[in-house]
Amino acid sequence: MTARTGRAVVLLVALGAAAAGCGGEPGRTPPSVTQPSATPPSVTQPSATPPAETSSPPSTPGSPESASPPRSRDLVAGRYQPLWPFADAAAAEAWRSRHREDGAGAWHLDPARTAVRFARDHLGFSEIDRAVKTNLDGVHARVHVGLAAEEGPRPMVAAVVHLVRYGKGADAPWEVVGTDDTTFSLTTPEYGASVGSPMTVGGRITGVDESIRVQVRRPGGGEALGEHCCVGAGGEKSPWSAQVTFRPAPGTTLTVVASTGGHVAEVERFAVTGVTVP
Repeated sequence: MTARTGRAVVLLVALGAAAAGCGGEPGRTPPSVTQPSATPPSVTQPSATPPAETSSPPSTPGSPESASPPRSRDLVAGRYQPLWPFADAAAAEAWRSRHREDGAGAWHLDPARTAVRFARDHLGFSEIDRAVKTNLDGVHARVHVGLAAEEGPRPMVAAVVHLVRYGKGADAPWEVVGTDDTTFSLTTPEYGASVGSPMTVGGRITGVDESIRVQVRRPGGGEALGEHCCVGAGGEKSPWSAQVTFRPAPGTTLTVVASTGGHVAEVERFAVTGVTVP
């Protein structure tokens, strides 16, 4: 490892630790499988204080059972964009009915597993393999997803994924609705905005020699609808921006994801927001 890489590792570990305690505001971004984490995640039980809101499933991950346009009744908890794994409320209820019959897809009831699958399977960030910490507060969950650090026992936190129960009751599945702002934010376009192509994307970042990739993804997974690579950035809360051209998917909710890395892992931090296409 070069001296430059060593300094980057120290910075990234520090940023990961900072991410573990941060939250976001609405519009700023709004199970029966083996837990991918090598280290069991810590869980914080619900607090008496409501969480800060995010700026910010199908039967199999990455393939929503419904890709119909989101309607107002399909917003999660009446205000959040359904990003993954369910495309709408009907798909979430269909899974719940099947689960009551045969118990299949129980991972939808675990916010930590759902968050890790979102990063690893839907976004394609294969190195993100664990839930470092999970904060629960009523129908909200904030899962700090991350990866093993090259040095030291503490894993790196790549993002704080915000999930909300899609429906009422203890057997309502968890839905990803966005990410909380940390040392890397995605604030443009606004959460829930109606967009077209090309689209301006931007936010703020703290880091050194960062290289930001932007992708636009559809609910059903597969290849990105559009991508821009890469934007050089760095500094303390420095603004960054890019313009991405994508193939519109009219009447759908899309996930805009910005990621940066290259020091010790391909993806070390990411942020997402949900937008709609008229």
